[in-house]
Amino acid sequence: MRVLVTGGAGFLGSHLCDRLLSGGHEVIALDNLFTGSKGTIAHLLNRPDFEFIRHDVVNPILLEVDWIFNLACPASPIHYQYNPVKTVKTSVMGTLNMLGMAKRVRARMLQASTSEIYGNPTEHPQTESYWGNVNPIGPRSCYDEGKRVAETLMMDYHRQNDVDVRIVRIFNTYGPRMAVGDGRVISNFVVQALRGETLTVYGDGSQTRCFCYVDDMIDGLVALMQYEGNDSAEPVNIGSGDERSMNEVVSCLSEVLGRKLDIAHHPLPENDPVRRRPDTTRAQQRLSWQPRTELTEGLRRTVDYFRETLKI
Repeated sequence: MRVLVTGGAGFLGSHLCDRLLSGGHEVIALDNLFTGSKGTIAHLLNRPDFEFIRHDVVNPILLEVDWIFNLACPASPIHYQYNPVKTVKTSVMGTLNMLGMAKRVRARMLQASTSEIYGNPTEHPQTESYWGNVNPIGPRSCYDEGKRVAETLMMDYHRQNDVDVRIVRIFNTYGPRMAVGDGRVISNFVVQALRGETLTVYGDGSQTRCFCYVDDMIDGLVALMQYEGNDSAEPVNIGSGDERSMNEVVSCLSEVLGRKLDIAHHPLPENDPVRRRPDTTRAQQRLSWQPRTELTEGLRRTVDYFRETLKI
Protein backbone atom coordinates (compact mmCIF):
# COMPACT_ATOMS: atom_id res chain seq x y z
CA MET A 1 0.00 0.00 0.00
CA ARG A 2 0.93 3.65 -0.48
CA VAL A 3 0.03 5.21 2.88
CA LEU A 4 -0.36 8.81 4.03
CA VAL A 5 0.11 9.53 7.73
CA THR A 6 -0.90 13.07 8.70
CA GLY A 7 0.78 14.10 11.92
CA GLY A 8 3.49 11.67 10.83
CA ALA A 9 6.27 13.43 12.75
CA GLY A 10 4.34 13.32 16.01
CA PHE A 11 4.48 10.87 18.91
CA LEU A 12 1.96 8.36 17.57
CA GLY A 13 2.52 9.20 13.91
CA SER A 14 6.24 8.44 13.93
CA HIS A 15 5.69 5.05 15.55
CA LEU A 16 2.98 4.31 12.99
CA CYS A 17 5.35 5.20 10.15
CA ASP A 18 7.88 2.72 11.56
CA ARG A 19 5.28 -0.03 11.75
CA LEU A 20 3.93 0.56 8.24
CA LEU A 21 7.41 0.59 6.72
CA SER A 22 8.29 -2.64 8.51
CA GLY A 23 5.13 -4.10 6.92
CA GLY A 24 6.42 -3.33 3.45
CA HIS A 25 4.29 -0.25 2.72
CA GLU A 26 5.39 3.03 1.15
CA VAL A 27 4.80 5.90 3.57
CA ILE A 28 4.26 9.63 3.15
CA ALA A 29 4.45 11.51 6.46
CA LEU A 30 2.75 14.91 6.43
CA ASP A 31 3.23 17.31 9.34
CA ASN A 32 3.37 21.07 9.96
CA LEU A 33 5.80 20.48 12.88
CA PHE A 34 3.74 22.49 15.38
CA THR A 35 3.93 19.70 17.95
CA GLY A 36 5.73 17.12 15.82
CA SER A 37 9.48 17.05 15.23
CA LYS A 38 11.67 15.89 12.38
CA GLY A 39 13.79 14.26 15.08
CA THR A 40 11.13 11.54 15.54
CA ILE A 41 11.51 10.49 11.89
CA ALA A 42 15.18 11.40 11.31
CA HIS A 43 16.06 7.71 11.04
CA LEU A 44 13.60 7.35 8.14
CA LEU A 45 14.47 10.36 5.98
CA ASN A 46 17.00 8.57 3.74
CA ARG A 47 14.78 5.57 3.00
CA PRO A 48 13.50 5.30 -0.57
CA ASP A 49 10.10 4.07 0.64
CA PHE A 50 9.57 7.09 2.93
CA GLU A 51 8.76 10.70 2.11
CA PHE A 52 8.26 13.67 4.44
CA ILE A 53 6.12 16.67 3.44
CA ARG A 54 5.91 19.76 5.62
CA HIS A 55 2.30 20.82 5.20
CA ASP A 56 -0.70 21.91 7.28
CA VAL A 57 -3.81 19.75 6.77
CA VAL A 58 -5.98 22.88 7.08
CA ASN A 59 -4.83 23.57 3.51
CA PRO A 60 -5.78 21.17 0.68
CA ILE A 61 -3.17 18.86 -0.84
CA LEU A 62 -3.37 16.46 -3.78
CA LEU A 63 -1.75 13.04 -3.34
CA GLU A 64 -2.35 9.55 -4.72
CA VAL A 65 -2.58 7.05 -1.86
CA ASP A 66 -4.38 3.84 -0.87
CA TRP A 67 -4.70 4.47 2.88
CA ILE A 68 -4.94 7.67 4.94
CA PHE A 69 -4.27 7.73 8.68
CA ASN A 70 -5.45 11.16 9.83
CA LEU A 71 -3.58 11.77 13.08
CA ALA A 72 -2.90 15.50 12.61
CA CYS A 73 -4.00 17.51 15.66
CA PRO A 74 -2.36 18.71 18.89
CA ALA A 75 -3.33 16.13 21.51
CA SER A 76 -2.25 17.54 24.86
CA PRO A 77 -4.09 20.37 26.66
CA ILE A 78 -1.06 22.65 26.78
CA HIS A 79 -0.85 22.53 22.99
CA TYR A 80 -4.47 22.35 21.89
CA GLN A 81 -5.43 25.23 24.21
CA TYR A 82 -2.54 27.40 22.94
CA ASN A 83 -4.50 28.28 19.80
CA PRO A 84 -8.00 26.82 20.25
CA VAL A 85 -9.38 28.20 16.98
CA LYS A 86 -6.54 26.55 15.05
CA THR A 87 -7.20 23.31 16.94
CA VAL A 88 -10.83 23.30 15.78
CA LYS A 89 -9.76 24.14 12.22
CA THR A 90 -7.24 21.28 12.25
CA SER A 91 -9.89 18.76 13.29
CA VAL A 92 -12.64 20.08 11.02
CA MET A 93 -10.90 21.48 7.93
CA GLY A 94 -8.12 18.91 8.12
CA THR A 95 -10.57 16.03 8.23
CA LEU A 96 -12.62 17.58 5.39
CA ASN A 97 -9.53 17.89 3.22
CA MET A 98 -8.46 14.31 3.90
CA LEU A 99 -11.98 13.02 3.25
CA GLY A 100 -12.05 14.92 -0.03
CA MET A 101 -8.82 13.19 -1.01
CA ALA A 102 -10.14 9.81 0.10
CA LYS A 103 -13.28 10.32 -1.98
CA ARG A 104 -11.31 11.39 -5.06
CA VAL A 105 -8.76 8.54 -5.06
CA ARG A 106 -11.01 5.93 -3.38
CA ALA A 107 -8.65 5.57 -0.43
CA ARG A 108 -9.53 4.01 2.91
CA MET A 109 -9.28 6.55 5.73
CA LEU A 110 -8.79 6.13 9.46
CA GLN A 111 -9.60 9.07 11.72
CA ALA A 112 -7.80 9.33 15.04
CA SER A 113 -10.56 10.36 17.41
CA THR A 114 -10.20 10.43 21.17
CA SER A 115 -11.61 9.41 24.53
CA GLU A 116 -12.16 13.15 25.03
CA ILE A 117 -15.33 12.88 22.92
CA TYR A 118 -16.88 11.25 26.02
CA GLY A 119 -16.08 14.37 28.09
CA ASN A 120 -16.52 13.88 31.84
CA PRO A 121 -18.43 10.60 31.46
CA THR A 122 -21.50 9.66 33.42
CA GLU A 123 -21.22 6.10 32.06
CA HIS A 124 -18.37 3.92 33.30
CA PRO A 125 -16.60 2.25 31.61
CA GLN A 126 -17.26 4.04 28.31
CA THR A 127 -18.70 2.01 25.44
CA GLU A 128 -18.77 3.22 21.84
CA SER A 129 -22.55 3.65 22.08
CA TYR A 130 -22.18 6.30 24.82
CA TRP A 131 -22.76 9.82 23.46
CA GLY A 132 -20.69 11.61 26.06
CA ASN A 133 -20.96 14.47 28.52
CA VAL A 134 -19.04 17.35 26.94
CA ASN A 135 -19.08 21.05 27.76
CA PRO A 136 -19.31 22.65 24.28
CA ILE A 137 -18.13 26.07 25.48
CA GLY A 138 -15.39 25.13 27.94
CA PRO A 139 -11.61 25.59 27.55
CA ARG A 140 -11.18 21.96 26.43
CA SER A 141 -14.02 22.06 23.91
CA CYS A 142 -11.80 23.11 20.99
CA TYR A 143 -10.34 19.60 21.10
CA ASP A 144 -13.37 17.63 22.31
CA GLU A 145 -15.87 19.17 19.89
CA GLY A 146 -13.39 19.32 17.03
CA LYS A 147 -12.94 15.57 17.24
CA ARG A 148 -16.69 15.01 17.58
CA VAL A 149 -17.29 16.98 14.37
CA ALA A 150 -14.51 15.00 12.69
CA GLU A 151 -16.40 11.80 13.52
CA THR A 152 -19.59 13.35 12.12
CA LEU A 153 -17.82 14.20 8.87
CA MET A 154 -16.40 10.69 8.60
CA MET A 155 -19.83 9.10 8.93
CA ASP A 156 -21.51 11.59 6.57
CA TYR A 157 -18.89 11.02 3.87
CA HIS A 158 -19.35 7.29 4.40
CA ARG A 159 -23.14 7.44 4.10
CA GLN A 160 -23.34 10.08 1.37
CA ASN A 161 -20.27 9.29 -0.76
CA ASP A 162 -19.49 5.68 0.20
CA VAL A 163 -16.03 6.60 1.48
CA ASP A 164 -14.38 3.65 3.23
CA VAL A 165 -13.80 4.92 6.79
CA ARG A 166 -12.47 3.77 10.15
CA ILE A 167 -12.81 5.69 13.45
CA VAL A 168 -10.59 4.92 16.43
CA ARG A 169 -11.23 6.49 19.83
CA ILE A 170 -7.78 6.64 21.37
CA PHE A 171 -7.40 6.57 25.14
CA ASN A 172 -4.32 7.88 26.98
CA THR A 173 -1.17 6.65 25.26
CA TYR A 174 2.43 6.95 26.44
CA GLY A 175 5.92 5.79 25.57
CA PRO A 176 9.17 6.83 23.85
CA ARG A 177 9.11 9.95 21.62
CA MET A 178 6.66 11.85 23.79
CA ALA A 179 7.73 15.49 23.82
CA VAL A 180 9.50 16.69 26.96
CA GLY A 181 7.11 19.59 27.56
CA ASP A 182 3.89 18.26 26.06
CA GLY A 183 1.91 18.54 29.29
CA ARG A 184 0.62 14.95 29.40
CA VAL A 185 0.65 13.25 32.76
CA ILE A 186 3.15 10.44 32.08
CA SER A 187 5.72 12.68 30.40
CA ASN A 188 5.22 15.33 33.10
CA PHE A 189 5.79 12.83 35.90
CA VAL A 190 8.80 11.15 34.28
CA VAL A 191 10.57 14.37 33.33
CA GLN A 192 9.98 15.96 36.73
CA ALA A 193 11.16 12.80 38.50
CA LEU A 194 14.34 12.50 36.41
CA ARG A 195 15.13 16.17 37.04
CA GLY A 196 14.69 15.68 40.77
CA GLU A 197 11.69 18.01 40.87
CA THR A 198 8.47 17.74 42.85
CA LEU A 199 5.77 16.01 40.81
CA THR A 200 2.70 18.07 39.90
CA VAL A 201 -0.52 16.28 40.85
CA TYR A 202 -3.80 18.01 40.03
CA GLY A 203 -6.63 17.76 42.54
CA ASP A 204 -6.22 15.11 45.22
CA GLY A 205 -4.82 12.61 42.73
CA SER A 206 -7.83 10.31 42.89
CA GLN A 207 -8.92 10.97 39.29
CA THR A 208 -8.31 7.97 37.06
CA ARG A 209 -7.03 7.21 33.57
CA CYS A 210 -6.03 4.06 31.71
CA PHE A 211 -2.61 4.25 30.08
CA CYS A 212 -1.86 2.28 26.91
CA TYR A 213 1.73 1.75 25.78
CA VAL A 214 2.44 3.12 22.31
CA ASP A 215 3.34 -0.23 20.67
CA ASP A 216 0.00 -1.68 21.73
CA MET A 217 -1.84 1.38 20.42
CA ILE A 218 -0.14 1.09 17.02
CA ASP A 219 -1.15 -2.60 16.90
CA GLY A 220 -4.76 -1.45 17.35
CA LEU A 221 -4.62 1.28 14.70
CA VAL A 222 -3.18 -1.07 12.07
CA ALA A 223 -5.62 -3.85 12.98
CA LEU A 224 -8.59 -1.49 12.60
CA MET A 225 -7.36 -0.20 9.24
CA GLN A 226 -7.06 -3.80 8.02
CA TYR A 227 -10.47 -4.84 9.39
CA GLU A 228 -12.91 -5.83 6.63
CA GLY A 229 -16.18 -6.41 8.51
CA ASN A 230 -19.51 -4.95 7.40
CA ASP A 231 -19.47 -2.86 10.59
CA SER A 232 -16.02 -1.40 9.88
CA ALA A 233 -17.24 2.24 9.89
CA GLU A 234 -18.35 2.04 13.52
CA PRO A 235 -16.06 3.70 16.11
CA VAL A 236 -13.74 1.45 18.10
CA ASN A 237 -12.21 2.22 21.51
CA ILE A 238 -8.50 1.43 21.71
CA GLY A 239 -6.94 1.74 25.14
CA SER A 240 -5.96 -0.08 28.29
CA GLY A 241 -8.54 -1.29 30.77
CA ASP A 242 -6.03 -0.95 33.62
CA GLU A 243 -7.59 1.97 35.49
CA ARG A 244 -5.17 3.86 37.74
CA SER A 245 -5.47 6.95 39.87
CA MET A 246 -2.81 9.61 39.50
CA ASN A 247 -1.56 8.68 42.96
CA GLU A 248 -1.17 5.07 41.83
CA VAL A 249 0.79 6.18 38.76
CA VAL A 250 3.17 8.10 41.03
CA SER A 251 3.63 4.98 43.17
CA CYS A 252 4.31 2.88 40.08
CA LEU A 253 6.89 5.36 38.80
CA SER A 254 8.47 5.47 42.26
CA GLU A 255 8.83 1.67 42.08
CA VAL A 256 10.48 1.88 38.64
CA LEU A 257 12.95 4.54 39.82
CA GLY A 258 13.58 2.87 43.15
CA ARG A 259 13.03 5.99 45.24
CA LYS A 260 10.26 7.99 46.89
CA LEU A 261 8.87 10.85 44.82
CA ASP A 262 7.67 14.12 46.32
CA ILE A 263 4.37 15.51 45.04
CA ALA A 264 2.65 18.90 45.13
CA HIS A 265 -1.10 19.24 44.67
CA HIS A 266 -2.49 21.89 42.32
CA PRO A 267 -6.09 22.84 41.50
CA LEU A 268 -7.85 20.49 39.11
CA PRO A 269 -8.19 22.03 35.60
CA GLU A 270 -11.68 23.05 34.50
CA ASN A 271 -13.77 20.21 33.00
CA ASP A 272 -11.03 17.66 33.74
CA PRO A 273 -12.69 14.20 33.69
CA VAL A 274 -12.85 12.46 37.06
CA ARG A 275 -12.85 8.87 35.75
CA ARG A 276 -12.12 7.33 32.41
CA ARG A 277 -11.81 3.71 31.28
CA PRO A 278 -12.64 2.24 27.89
CA ASP A 279 -14.86 -0.72 27.27
CA THR A 280 -12.72 -2.52 24.68
CA THR A 281 -15.08 -5.43 24.00
CA ARG A 282 -15.53 -4.28 20.39
CA ALA A 283 -11.77 -4.17 19.77
CA GLN A 284 -11.30 -7.59 21.35
CA GLN A 285 -14.11 -9.22 19.36
CA ARG A 286 -13.55 -7.59 15.97
CA LEU A 287 -9.81 -7.05 15.91
CA SER A 288 -8.59 -9.70 18.37
CA TRP A 289 -6.78 -6.79 20.02
CA GLN A 290 -5.86 -6.22 23.60
CA PRO A 291 -2.92 -4.41 25.22
CA ARG A 292 0.05 -6.53 26.22
CA THR A 293 2.40 -4.11 28.00
CA GLU A 294 2.01 -3.72 31.77
CA LEU A 295 2.24 -0.17 33.12
CA THR A 296 5.42 -0.88 35.08
CA GLU A 297 7.22 -2.22 32.00
CA GLY A 298 5.93 0.62 29.82
CA LEU A 299 7.08 3.19 32.36
CA ARG A 300 10.51 1.55 32.51
CA ARG A 301 10.92 1.92 28.73
CA THR A 302 9.62 5.48 28.85
CA VAL A 303 12.04 6.40 31.65
CA ASP A 304 14.93 4.94 29.61
CA TYR A 305 13.90 7.07 26.63
CA PHE A 306 13.70 10.30 28.63
CA ARG A 307 17.00 9.55 30.40
CA GLU A 308 18.66 9.39 26.98
CA THR A 309 16.78 12.45 25.70
CA LEU A 310 17.53 14.58 28.76
CA LYS A 311 21.07 13.16 29.11
CA ILE A 312 20.41 12.36 32.77
